[in-house]
Amino acid sequence: MKNIFTFLLAFILFPALLSAQNLKGTVQDNKGNLLDGVSLYLSHDGKAPVLKISDKGVFLFTGVNTGQYQLTTSLVGYQTVVRNITLPNDTLKIILSPLTKQLSEVTIAGSKPLIERKIDRVVFNVENSITASGGTAWDALNKAPGVQTTFDGTIKANGKGVTIYLDDKPIRLSGEDLSAYLRNLPSDNIAKIEIMANPTARYDAQGGAVINIISKKSKAQGLNVIVSGAFTQSAHGSYTSAASFNYRKDKLNIYGNYGYSYRDKEHNETEYIIFETPQNYSYWDNNKIGERKGRASSYKLGLDYNLTDKQVIGFLINGTNSTNTRINNVQTNIYNNHQSTIDSLLKTNNNTGGNTDQLSYNLNYKAKLDTVGQTFNIDLDYAPYRNNGNQAVNSLSFLPSGSMASAPYSISTFSKQKIDIWSGKADYTYAFNKKWNMEAGVKYSSIDTHNGFNFFNNSTGSSQLDASKSDQFEYTETTSAAYASVNGTLGKWSLEAGLRGEYTRTKGYSVTLDSINRNSYFHLFPTLFLTYAISKDHELNINYNYRINRPDYWRLNPFKYYTSPYTYLEGNPALQPAFIQSAEVGYTYKQQYNFTLFYRQTNGYFSNITVQDNTNKIFYDTQQNLDKSLETGFALSVPVNPADWWEINNYIQGSYRQEKSGYLQGSYDYHTFGLYANTNNAFTINKASGLKAEISAWYSSPTVQGIYKLDRTFDVSAGVRKTILNKQGTIRLAVNDVFYGNPYRINVNYLNQRNGFHEYNDTRNIALSFSYKIGHKKIADSRKRDSASEDEKRRAQ
Repeated sequence: MKNIFTFLLAFILFPALLSAQNLKGTVQDNKGNLLDGVSLYLSHDGKAPVLKISDKGVFLFTGVNTGQYQLTTSLVGYQTVVRNITLPNDTLKIILSPLTKQLSEVTIAGSKPLIERKIDRVVFNVENSITASGGTAWDALNKAPGVQTTFDGTIKANGKGVTIYLDDKPIRLSGEDLSAYLRNLPSDNIAKIEIMANPTARYDAQGGAVINIISKKSKAQGLNVIVSGAFTQSAHGSYTSAASFNYRKDKLNIYGNYGYSYRDKEHNETEYIIFETPQNYSYWDNNKIGERKGRASSYKLGLDYNLTDKQVIGFLINGTNSTNTRINNVQTNIYNNHQSTIDSLLKTNNNTGGNTDQLSYNLNYKAKLDTVGQTFNIDLDYAPYRNNGNQAVNSLSFLPSGSMASAPYSISTFSKQKIDIWSGKADYTYAFNKKWNMEAGVKYSSIDTHNGFNFFNNSTGSSQLDASKSDQFEYTETTSAAYASVNGTLGKWSLEAGLRGEYTRTKGYSVTLDSINRNSYFHLFPTLFLTYAISKDHELNINYNYRINRPDYWRLNPFKYYTSPYTYLEGNPALQPAFIQSAEVGYTYKQQYNFTLFYRQTNGYFSNITVQDNTNKIFYDTQQNLDKSLETGFALSVPVNPADWWEINNYIQGSYRQEKSGYLQGSYDYHTFGLYANTNNAFTINKASGLKAEISAWYSSPTVQGIYKLDRTFDVSAGVRKTILNKQGTIRLAVNDVFYGNPYRINVNYLNQRNGFHEYNDTRNIALSFSYKIGHKKIADSRKRDSASEDEKRRAQ
């Protein structure tokens, strides 16, 4: 592993030495307004030109050798400008003049870079990634820089827990339900993934970071359709298919997409538990052979209508329907009193299944109140969520002789969950002095959940309801919020400061336990972003934010969910929210190389924890608030273009982590150093024929999470892509997790708790995909909007 790590580090850092000159500048119209989305082509000695797209009027070419070049600048509706330049050169200022007559049709060739780094986010352009396309949204997240996924469905960005959004609206799932949803969502429907490690006050205070998954949507006039399909072969075959359309005519825009997926994955696991008391020692060796299957349909339908030139109204429906099954066959070998021969054998068959229906309705109105940036926006949302689940567990215990050691264990459970989320928000923006903008808004949300759980004992041959293990759990939550922020420039300083206030009331009621848990709290959540331009190539950045992490609904549910006669899972209705403080100081060189020092502290964070009853040999998983998690370290971003045909994006994060808390009858104080590294190499083999290749790799060192000690993981993936059918079609072939470095290894050694597992998630695979575009190419503006439900659905299960 040391050799792999050394190679990966050298692979990331060495190409930075190859960089030559940079060319940067601005593009404006004849009134001095910066122009976004401008195409700039830089050519030299007759070679194929390099394309850059301006971001808010600013462009940057990197890794360019000295010499004579031709720069061509073009934008729909403006006259093309061609300039001969000599490098090195100072910052360029290019002015485009409007055309005197309209163009009938324009085709823009080229694409955005694979990874874009902006002041408040990192953008991973999935549609330009070979290894991320043709799979699922979960696969694409694993390829995004700084994003890590864990064995229990947790997603982190730059070491922080996240809230996942789809088209600026949160996905109201968490844990394994969230990972199942993302594994059923075709990545061919995704245009890009935005990673915001430090969200502004405009976003709900929930979660340490925000990841926003943006679906594909055509900007062209007329009817446009994109169809795609992919087949993935791992231990079993899986496939996805997707289609999206966009119809734009005058004041009307109708758009939507549909995706269908079938997933069949092996899920094997080895586990050990040591039950030890002064009088007894017992070693349990579990070997699980599992298979997870899922079928899902995801869909979206939206309509925007321009009432006037300054007013637009829209309606949007998002939905998903899925059916999932899980089969686990577990053999447990039990060794007592340090003997090498099996004392008894436990065979357990666990079959679970269920279906989930999730919908989201959004009504939106937006008005431009003037021409300098004053706007008013209203969103109303309703998001119903329904889940039905069933489980059958059958277990037999044998002695070495083959005779039965105890009576058969046979149970079945049935669960129903109904969640209704209502929310509304209003936002107002105002621009003044041409350099400053103010934004303010209010929001209200109401969540009502009903959970039913029935436990049946089948050991006698007939199914009998066990009321003591059944339950009805109801949970309600309301949140009122208001925020205000201001941003602008003052000389060499750029500032964005915001303050958000949220008042939350919750109530959880368990019928069986006859217990009520109430909670109410109000908190202020400040955010601050400061940038100081030392010179045109050097910038200093400072930011701070304070956020909250509320428990997911499933963590609050007190049901005991048995997976064998000796193991179960249960929630904790008394969980409290956690609070997160983050501070960063950074340096940016030539608007592309970034070095950041960070400090993060989470107080009262909650986590799933395992508990062993060594006397009765019971092992269960529950939820608990712990004391403190602290992390401090650095992050380094190094994008490099060694040649016109080679684009490299590198990211490294190193940190010192402390996990400290009281737990059971003692306390722990763990310290560890960690490293995460990610590199992505994109190669243009033949631009004329549209042939490209990609190699990506990441490595995560061992770390801690509460009492869990996690082993290292890594991934190396590669792929090729070619455009066909007059550049309207694209075919991709990718190999993921080539060295199968993604299995999770976790160990616990704390007081009398000694256990661990090694989980295999079937991540090594080969994927073949195809997509085809049909329709017009005349470019028009598109609209992007948020819904009012910024947080609540994500926490549903």
